[in-house]
Amino acid sequence: MTSAIAQKPPEQLRPVPKQEWAPRIWEGCDFFAWLRLLARNHCAVDWSYWYIATIITIISFVHTVLRYIQTAIYGRRVARTQLREAPLFIIGHWRTGTTFLHELLILDERHTFPNTYQCLEPNHFLLTERFFTRWLRFLMPSRRPMDNVQAGWERPQEDEFALCMMGQPSPYLTVAFPNRPPQYAQYLDLEGLPPAALASWKRAFLHFVRLLTFKDSRRLILKSPPHSCRIKVLLELFPDARFVHIVRDPYVLFPSTVKLWKSLYETHGLQKPTFAGLDEYVYETFNRIYEGLEKGRKLVQPDRFYELHYEELVRDPVGKLKALYEHLELGGFDEFLPHLEKHLAQIAGYETNRYDVSPEVRAEITKRWGKVIRQYGYAVRP
Repeated sequence: MTSAIAQKPPEQLRPVPKQEWAPRIWEGCDFFAWLRLLARNHCAVDWSYWYIATIITIISFVHTVLRYIQTAIYGRRVARTQLREAPLFIIGHWRTGTTFLHELLILDERHTFPNTYQCLEPNHFLLTERFFTRWLRFLMPSRRPMDNVQAGWERPQEDEFALCMMGQPSPYLTVAFPNRPPQYAQYLDLEGLPPAALASWKRAFLHFVRLLTFKDSRRLILKSPPHSCRIKVLLELFPDARFVHIVRDPYVLFPSTVKLWKSLYETHGLQKPTFAGLDEYVYETFNRIYEGLEKGRKLVQPDRFYELHYEELVRDPVGKLKALYEHLELGGFDEFLPHLEKHLAQIAGYETNRYDVSPEVRAEITKRWGKVIRQYGYAVRP
């Protein structure tokens, strides 16, 4: 199978497409989660965004009322819901191809996943998903701003956003107030949390997984980069979980990740971002992700952990996924294959971004990330 993904010319050589309007993701927050977010950041909303904060305040109250109604109707049944199979977690740093891999694995009809609506409205999607996704499609842009990948309520999404909307601390809350210090860094790997805080995080995550399973009992395919360094905690919740780690050339990851955060700050922030300290944040977070990953992978049985390179997946998606299925003993690859081949044919024209990195930035990447570059077999660039 030849590569299904092409490459775009370098970023600065292409016209920048007009960005579609999109509501702030915080409009899915529980009322109390929203108040805590405001209080933690001293209500440091830029004046030009206060109308958005007002809208969020009103809508978040509605979300909380709907949450109480959903709990009254479904709460006991959700609490009794058991998973037939442990989830499969796709892990890896941002921009390594986790979304691409997620979209491939959910083509298997035996798999399910949290979609964008469920992750942005976790407090009441059992009640409202059918109505809102049908009649309010205009609220969701058709493409992601950072890479032009198709977006929509029904598209797969990171479960980390659901935890944010439910009121759990997360590094992703930095996006709301990008000019404030990074939020909840300790929740990236969950290391060193007080026992009560860790127990609260576990309860919230397990509750969300049960909500998803109550709606669809098939095996869950979950994807969220912070899970890369949370393997120990995830195994405590799901001892039979499987993990797929995807890695990509760090020289590509750095500019792509910087662009990701800039895009999120501009699209979903409540301040006009200055991007001060962003490069350093990306460098440090990368190392924390891989340090946590190396510790966590030692806890997983070899037949429950599979690793692949993004470049190999793009070059031979059928071959790499067949190897993944065989290693993790997922079975059913022959039934999955026609769906996979059809999808690959549909996306054959998609082009990934390319980035020109200055010699100074390449040298800094080598200095800061050289260990990981060598560990995963990538060439050190001068």
